[in-house]
Amino acid sequence: MEKLLEVKNLEVSFQTYGGTVKAVRGVSFDLHKGETLAIVGESGSGKSVTSQSIMKLIPMPPGRISGGQILLSGEDIVPKTEKQMEKIRGKEISMIFQDPMTSLNPTMRVGTQIMEVLVKHQNMSKTDAKNRATELLRLVGIPMPEKRVNQYPHEFSGGMRQRAMIAIALAANPKLLIADEPTTALDVTIQAQILELMKDLQNKMDTSIIFITHDLGVVANVADRVAVMYAGQIVEMGTVDEIFYDPRHPYTWGLLASMPSLENDEKAELAAIPGTPPDLTNPPKGDAFAARNQYALAIDFEEEPPMFQISETHFAKTWLLHPDAPKVEPPAAVKKRMRQLSSTFEKPVLVKEGK
Repeated sequence: MEKLLEVKNLEVSFQTYGGTVKAVRGVSFDLHKGETLAIVGESGSGKSVTSQSIMKLIPMPPGRISGGQILLSGEDIVPKTEKQMEKIRGKEISMIFQDPMTSLNPTMRVGTQIMEVLVKHQNMSKTDAKNRATELLRLVGIPMPEKRVNQYPHEFSGGMRQRAMIAIALAANPKLLIADEPTTALDVTIQAQILELMKDLQNKMDTSIIFITHDLGVVANVADRVAVMYAGQIVEMGTVDEIFYDPRHPYTWGLLASMPSLENDEKAELAAIPGTPPDLTNPPKGDAFAARNQYALAIDFEEEPPMFQISETHFAKTWLLHPDAPKVEPPAAVKKRMRQLSSTFEKPVLVKEGK
């Protein structure tokens, strides 16, 4: 498969009164044409900063891409000026933000906001752009698009506003769509509809997607591959099957165990990862997750682990994968969750029942 995007050793920092926050630390990944990559992790793990850096949307200053490359179709966009990026945003890369009400202009009709993209990047006349805007609203499932195209954002429901945001993002047929927690502000029913819509649109338009979320449950039916982020680094990466049914990093185990399930005992407490993420103005020595990791080894507090390769597509950044490390199994709560997920999504379970 042809690579659309390659991120190599990306470093992003922010200058604050408390010091320099190293928000993204040596992140590397790639994305193929037509593929969906989910980036998951707790709040503050660096997911959104990574995605916004790809579009160079982080405020500079105080933000700064301090190292690495972002190759879009083989061309590094890090050195590009703001004027050059204006030609890329919307046309090559588009973004769906978490809260459409803060992204849509409340003083402009929804159709006009879609038309702006079409006129700028597709050189359409206003008449053609309005017709296309109506078609896009119909494509994303908004009823009566001929009427809705003339309405303002406040006349749309939350789900409809998010659909309108998707229409704007897809207007110029971008190669890459970045969805930054696009369903967090929506209720569960609308969330499922938006996720299904994005899958359907991707199949029709062959767009590559980076899906940012803190919710592993959202990932299962959306992504092809998953990157798990912690403290500004990718700590595990693999296919959906590998992350859900053969996770290797203790942080991934914690995320899986903390997923709510309808099958959980109503009296049982929801699992949580103890502690809090580290202060990235002064990143800890060794493995950043060591202080919260019940399986931490002595070396975790002294030396940062490398990224170990488990399979052709599966990698994890933990000393537990070193040949000399003790063999540690995922906790019982994680294995139970893996079995539940296997039943839900009809996937093979890679865990033996007796363990």
